[in-house]
Amino acid sequence: MSKYTVDGLDLARMLTGAVALLAQHVQEINDLNVFPVADGDTGTNMMRTVEGGLSAIAQGEEPSLCKVSDLFSGGALLGARGNSGVILSQFFAGVHEGLASHGTAGAAILADAYQKGVAKAYASVQNPTEGTILTVLRESVAYASSHLDGSSSVEDFYRLLTEEARRSLRRTPELLPALAEAEVIDSGGAGFLYLIQGMYSVLTGQEPVAYVPTAVAENAPDLSRFTRDSRMELGYCTECMLRLTDAKCDPDLFQVSTLTDSLKELGGESIVAYKKDDIIKLHVHTLTPGAVLELAQRYGEFLTVKVENMALTHSDTTKVKTPKKPYSVVAVASGEGITALFEDMGCDVVVSGGQTSNPSAGELIDAFRACSADTILVLPNNKNVILTAHQAAEMYGDARVVVIETASLMQGYAALAVITPGVTDMDALVAGASRAAAGVVGIEITRAVRDATVDGRTVCEGEYMAIGDHGLLAVADTPEQAAFLAFEGEEMDLMEVVTLFVGKAVTEEQRAAFSEELEDRYPDCELTVYRGGQDVYEYLIALE
Repeated sequence: MSKYTVDGLDLARMLTGAVALLAQHVQEINDLNVFPVADGDTGTNMMRTVEGGLSAIAQGEEPSLCKVSDLFSGGALLGARGNSGVILSQFFAGVHEGLASHGTAGAAILADAYQKGVAKAYASVQNPTEGTILTVLRESVAYASSHLDGSSSVEDFYRLLTEEARRSLRRTPELLPALAEAEVIDSGGAGFLYLIQGMYSVLTGQEPVAYVPTAVAENAPDLSRFTRDSRMELGYCTECMLRLTDAKCDPDLFQVSTLTDSLKELGGESIVAYKKDDIIKLHVHTLTPGAVLELAQRYGEFLTVKVENMALTHSDTTKVKTPKKPYSVVAVASGEGITALFEDMGCDVVVSGGQTSNPSAGELIDAFRACSADTILVLPNNKNVILTAHQAAEMYGDARVVVIETASLMQGYAALAVITPGVTDMDALVAGASRAAAGVVGIEITRAVRDATVDGRTVCEGEYMAIGDHGLLAVADTPEQAAFLAFEGEEMDLMEVVTLFVGKAVTEEQRAAFSEELEDRYPDCELTVYRGGQDVYEYLIALE
C-alpha cells in the first residue's frame, strides 16, 4: 500500500536505514579517489556526519516530523567533517527549514523541503563545482519535484529521487574532467545515492539494518567525582533548545547576540548559540544554570533542557581559570612530530586530523572552548577541513573566530611562523599569516596505490608521485627522485628556505641521504628537517 504521508517515527526509521546502507559502502566511497593515494576519506566523513544526526535522534524525545528533522540536522551540523560532510549537513539543515512547521509531510512538502536543502548546500560553498555531490543533489531533487502530481506518494518521490541521482552520478565524469581521467564517479554523490536508497528501501517495506552509531555510545557518569565534601568549581554544562514565541519577542527579528551578550554578563563561558527559523540552540558553561534558563525563557519556551555537573564528565577536576589572551591559535595537524612542532611554535590547541581523518565541527568547537582568548585563529591545514572550520566558527559565540584558509600543513607551518606573541592588531596579524601561507610552495610525496592517469600522465601502482598545489608534478621510482623532479619545475634559484617533514615510513638512512643531497644540490637554501611522523606521505616539503 502506498504511503502518502510520513511522520517523525517514519522519518527516524528512514534515516536509520540511510545511515545503515551508507555504513556498508564507506570503503567503496573512500576508494573513489581521483589521485591514486591511500587518503580517500569522503565515505568516512559522510558517515561520521550522519552518525552525528542519528545520535541526536536517539537521544531526543517527542517524535514529531519537525522534531526528528531538527534533531538530525543539528547533530549533523556538529558532526560534519570534510567538504562532503559539511555540504551534506547544510543540505539537511535546509531540509529541516522546509519541515520545521510540519508534523507530517507528503510528497509535495518533502519536495519543497529538499529544494530548500539544495539551495542551502550550494550557499555553503563559495565557488560551487559541478560534477560533485552538489550536482547530484540539484539534479535529483529537481527531477523528482518536477515529476510529482497530486496523486504522488512519498514512495514516488524517493523512487524518482533515487533514479535520477543514479543517472546524475553516472554523468559526473562528463562535468569534471579529473573524474573522467581517473575513471571514477564523484564520491560525495555516491554517498548521497546510498543515503536516499536506504531511505527508499525502508519506505518500501525493508527493515533497516540493525545499527548503533558510534557517536551514541556514552559512559554513565561517575557520581564519585562530586561528593558531599566537593566544591563546585567547573560549573554546569547547560544546553537547551528554545522556541521563540510571539508572546515574548519577535522571532523573525530576534538576534542571537541579544541572548549571548546577556549570558556573558552572567559569567557564562564556552557559549555556542545559533538560530534556525524560530528555534535557538544554546550551549553554555555556567555556575548558575537557573539564571541561564530564566534568561532564555524571557524570549520563548523550552523544547529540550539538559544540565550536567561538569565534574562528572571531565577527567580534569582541577581546572584553573587563566586570564584571557588577546588571541589563541587552533591548528589541525597529524603526525606526532608535526603536532609537537606546532605546539612549540605557539599553538594553544592542536586538533588531531588531516588527510584520512578530518575533524568534525564539534571537535573544533571543543578546541575553541579550551582556549581563553578574545580572538581564536584557526589553521585548518587541509583543503578538506576549511569548510568545516568555517561552519564551526559560525556556530561558536564565545569569541571572535577567524579562519586562515591554510590548505596544507606546509601552509600552516608558514602561517604559524609569522604569528608571534604580543601583536595587538588582529587584522594585520591575520593578513600577514595569510600572505605567508600563500607564499609557500608545498610539495607532497606519496606512493600510488593503483594504476591511474592523472593530469595526462600515467602512474603505475607502487610509483612515487610529487603532488603540488595544482596537481601532479612528477612520477619516479623513489620518493627522493620524485622530489628532485618536482624541484626542476620550480625556480629553486629564488628559494631561500627548504623545510622537510619526514614521514613515518622513511628510514633514518633515507632521511640522512636525502638531506645531504638537498644540501649539495641547493647550497644557497637553508634546509630544516623535522621528523613529522605523518602517515601516507613520505615527505611534505615547503619551499619559500
